[in-house]
Amino acid sequence: MPRAHRRTALLAASVVAVPLLLAGPATAAPPEREDRGPEADELLVIGHRGASGYRPEHTLAAYELAARMGADYIEPDVVSTADGVLVARHENEISGTTDVAERPEFADRRTTKVIDGVELTGWFTEDFTLAELRTLRAVERLPGIREENTLYDGLYEVPTLDEVLELREELSRELRRDIGVYIETKHPTYFDGIDLSLEEPLVEDLDEAGLDRRSSPVFVQSFETANLLELDEVVDVPLVQLMSNTGAPADLVAAGDPRTYADLATAEGLAEIGEYADGVGPDKNLVIPREDDGTLGEPTSFVADAHAADLLVHPYTFRNENEFLPADLRDPGEEPSDYGQAIDEQLAYWEAGVDGLFTDNPDTGVVSRELFED
Repeated sequence: MPRAHRRTALLAASVVAVPLLLAGPATAAPPEREDRGPEADELLVIGHRGASGYRPEHTLAAYELAARMGADYIEPDVVSTADGVLVARHENEISGTTDVAERPEFADRRTTKVIDGVELTGWFTEDFTLAELRTLRAVERLPGIREENTLYDGLYEVPTLDEVLELREELSRELRRDIGVYIETKHPTYFDGIDLSLEEPLVEDLDEAGLDRRSSPVFVQSFETANLLELDEVVDVPLVQLMSNTGAPADLVAAGDPRTYADLATAEGLAEIGEYADGVGPDKNLVIPREDDGTLGEPTSFVADAHAADLLVHPYTFRNENEFLPADLRDPGEEPSDYGQAIDEQLAYWEAGVDGLFTDNPDTGVVSRELFED
């Protein structure tokens, strides 16, 4: 039975001034913190893979920095190890985010697989036990764009979801505000097919952390539909349907269902999503597309259609570098890695009515939100 969806089921999170440097692990903090309750008009800044504009993504260091910069939620993507432990990686193929390619002891693990219809060659988390993954270290995924982040290559382990949830609790105590987690299950149909289902360990981890309540500062998101329908029956936390601006959900393709993300993004498609989900996480181009010349266009009806279906709208991904900005918001003559007019881009989306945004640069998201609310 579909849950009663409420756009008001968000925990308030105050923005605090914090240093832009990262200390060691979160320390013990005063037990008092602000009383939290749901608020209707909360605009969320979500640390995309943590503060991945400043630290290698999906590391405890990136998550901690995001919270200290004022992010309301941190986003761990989860995949499985060979022994069924959920770990935080953007993809199960890890040659671009760890130093595995430099480890001769794992040279024979390099292989080719088909993941959601795409052939990939590399090293995959499901071929490593957690103990083996622990010997690896994270590296910057975009070294050509984020050269500064390579300073931290080799410093951080691949964290488990349990560790991310523990860090969330520690930071919430220290910062005296609830830091939320916005968990994405990656390739659930693929992992089901190799008997490493993501849903059961996810539910177990949330239960153990005391976070499977409607009021918990948690979202669970997926680019697929079937696992959200399954989770809708067994968890109380809000669910979010992720949406690309191309292609189709892998589970629908596997089932022979002809629907695409374009179909799901229609008013009718969004109304159907509203039967099992509480929000949508669209590619930002579904909200404001770019013109043929790469400049930022005009808003579509997506936000209004989603809100009519009682769905929150949290688009992705906002980044500061020229490489990722609309042509009219890049600083002309500057390098792709140089910062452009990212605040102006984000203001356009706040003005279009979005309820939150995913950003690699949480401090920029906090500033844009403050400017909009003023």
